[in-house]
Amino acid sequence: MRYPLTCLSTALAFCLPAQVQAQDVALAGILGGKALLVVNGSAPRGVAPGESHMGVQVVSVGREDAVVDSAGGRRSLRLGEAPVRVGGSGTGQRVVLKADARGHFVSSGQINGRIMQYMVDTGASTIAIGRPDAERMGLKFEEQGQSVRMNTANGVAQGWRLRLDSVRVGDVELRGVDAIVTPQPMPYVLLGNSFLREFEMSRNGDEMMLLKRR
Repeated sequence: MRYPLTCLSTALAFCLPAQVQAQDVALAGILGGKALLVVNGSAPRGVAPGESHMGVQVVSVGREDAVVDSAGGRRSLRLGEAPVRVGGSGTGQRVVLKADARGHFVSSGQINGRIMQYMVDTGASTIAIGRPDAERMGLKFEEQGQSVRMNTANGVAQGWRLRLDSVRVGDVELRGVDAIVTPQPMPYVLLGNSFLREFEMSRNGDEMMLLKRR
C-alpha cells in the first residue's frame, strides 16, 4: 500500500525524537510556598511544587532557593543569582557569554551534574575549584585525586588534582576534564584552559563566543 507523502511525514515526525531546547530560568522570588520563575525573560510566574511552567517543573521551594526539573536534569536556583540554563541535550557546539559590569564572564554551569558558578579565566591552566565548592558538589578529591603542593597567599598548602566526569556550560558538555581543588574557598570556579582549549574563542564587545573545535 502506498501512503500519501503528508501521511508519511506525519508518521516520521512521531518516530523521531524531539530536540530538547535549552531555556534560561531565574528565581525572582518566593510567594506563599510558590517559586516565582522567570523563563527566557518572561514575566514572573508563581509555580508550586509538582507544577510546571514552560517545561520546567518545580520540585521543592525553600526560603531562598528552589529545585527545578527539566529534560536536561535537576537544578537548584537561588534568589538573586543570574539565570541558569536548563534543558538542552549537552551536544551543542557553541556558547555565547556576556561580560558583567567589571568585564568578567561569570555565569552558571554544571560539574558532574551539580550546579556551579564559574568565571572564565584564560590565565588558569586548568579548572580550579575551592574546597568548599568541591565538597558541596560531592567530588571525592581526597580519595581519588592526586595530592599536589600549591603556593597560596598564606604559603605552601596541599591541593588535589583530579579529572572531572562532566563539565557543562550552556548546551555544551565536555567529559574527562582536568581540574585542581584548592585548599582555600574561592568566589567562583575558575574555568581554565583544560576546558577552554577545546574551543575557538572570539570576542565582540561585551560578548564572548566559544565554538567547539571539530
